[in-house]
Amino acid sequence: QVMLEESGGGLVQPGGSLRLSCVASGRLVSYVGMDWYRQVPGKEREWVAVITAGGATRYADFVKGRFTISSDAVNTLFLQMNDLKPEDTAVYYCHDRRGYWGQGTQVTVSS
Repeated sequence: QVMLEESGGGLVQPGGSLRLSCVASGRLVSYVGMDWYRQVPGKEREWVAVITAGGATRYADFVKGRFTISSDAVNTLFLQMNDLKPEDTAVYYCHDRRGYWGQGTQVTVSS
């Protein structure tokens, strides 16, 4: 069983930064592909970024150049979010590609 717990969300002004963390218990992060997704109420969950087991990263076009996904190769996944925009407001979820989800952390970008 894998448990994922996100943290680091909060309220930030436009142009600000946040760093999300996702701690995985029961499995080494480095041996699976991990993603970040986000969801706004009433909309489908959308994919944000992935880091593969080999360390390769890919990003959705709407976050390219602003967000960075990384891991500590032990049990924690990160999402560094810079130059945040109001449209980045959402609940952010980490996802283990073997089918596990965290409970989400709220990010609100507002002045």
